[in-house]
Amino acid sequence: MSHQSHSQLAIHAPEGDEGELLKRGQIARRARIATIVVLVLLAAGAARTIVSRMANAKTLESGSEQGSLQFVRTTTVRAAGASQTLELPGTLQGYVQAPIAARAGGYLRRWTKDIGSRVQQGELLAEIESPELDQQLSQAIAARNQTAASLELAKSTLDRWEALRKRDAVSQQELEERRSAYNQARANVAGADANVERLRQLESFKRVVAPFSGVITRRNVDVGDLIDSNKPLFLLSQTDPLRVYVNVPQSSAQLVRAGQTAVVTQTELRGRTFKGQVARTSGSIDTASRSMQVEISLPNRDGALLPGAFVNVQLAAAPSGALTVPSNALLFRSQGALVAKVDGAGTVRLQPVRLGRNLGETIEVLDGLQGSESLVLNPSDSLADGEKVQVVADAGQPPASAAKAAR
Repeated sequence: MSHQSHSQLAIHAPEGDEGELLKRGQIARRARIATIVVLVLLAAGAARTIVSRMANAKTLESGSEQGSLQFVRTTTVRAAGASQTLELPGTLQGYVQAPIAARAGGYLRRWTKDIGSRVQQGELLAEIESPELDQQLSQAIAARNQTAASLELAKSTLDRWEALRKRDAVSQQELEERRSAYNQARANVAGADANVERLRQLESFKRVVAPFSGVITRRNVDVGDLIDSNKPLFLLSQTDPLRVYVNVPQSSAQLVRAGQTAVVTQTELRGRTFKGQVARTSGSIDTASRSMQVEISLPNRDGALLPGAFVNVQLAAAPSGALTVPSNALLFRSQGALVAKVDGAGTVRLQPVRLGRNLGETIEVLDGLQGSESLVLNPSDSLADGEKVQVVADAGQPPASAAKAAR
């Protein structure tokens, strides 16, 4: 800018030292402004760095806490109720089952019923031909007639000797001898009658009849076979009702009583169940198998169940009153059996327990629990007393936040 311009603007141009001072002042002012701008930028950068680090630290701390927190599933302790069941194998048997043998020996003339035949009591099953028995009966009848003739002679002789005795024609001794002969003849006739009746009874055994109503499940003979008393001809079973025998382990023997309901299923009869009732128990433990035999009466009106079949029996055992926990809720350490209780704040407390019977999926707890605790399922070996955990409803469900857990 020229001197003339300064004059027009009423600005006097510095001369000498004044101009130099003006220049220095402008430079110093610009330096201060630049310094302030730099300081402001540095302060802003430092503040941004501090805020970012604080946020990262908080995020890291939250992530660490979230990563160290265990997510668990829980279950509630409950008392063993009436729903407790015992599932045992069993074999069906006829309510009455007997091998039918012949009392009379001989040859089988014919049979009238085969396997699967339903028969009524007293119905003919087979006939036996026994010529030797027929001859023995004929001989016994002839012997009886002979003794009967001797009896008639002894009776007439006695009558004559009694008449003679009245006239003192014979001695009393001779009369007593005739009376003895008469009594002996009577006894012989009675023995002959008994022998004839015995043989007639044996003759009746040539007709083999059903002793009770049922089903022929086996036929062991055919026409012409030699029959003796040791060879059963048929196997007869009464199929309504049936009997089922099961062996209850000693650990559950006290829970089974007469009158309890039993549900029977057969693998081949899918979708069908048959209800029976415990008829009786042996009342003792077999020392060989350490089990108690139980008999179940099972109605079979439609004949769907067959004697000899393998079945599964479910017994509704009486409640024992003990608390039960799932088998996968137990921890076994040096202190013994433990369970992990979880309180409302999500804190784990390891509790020693005394175990009772093993029921498969559940185990009885005799001591150590009150009955309202929440227990951790499948607890890890590293789970410690006092550790914080997060309870989730299901293993496949995403874990809830810590805030939701606190609520």
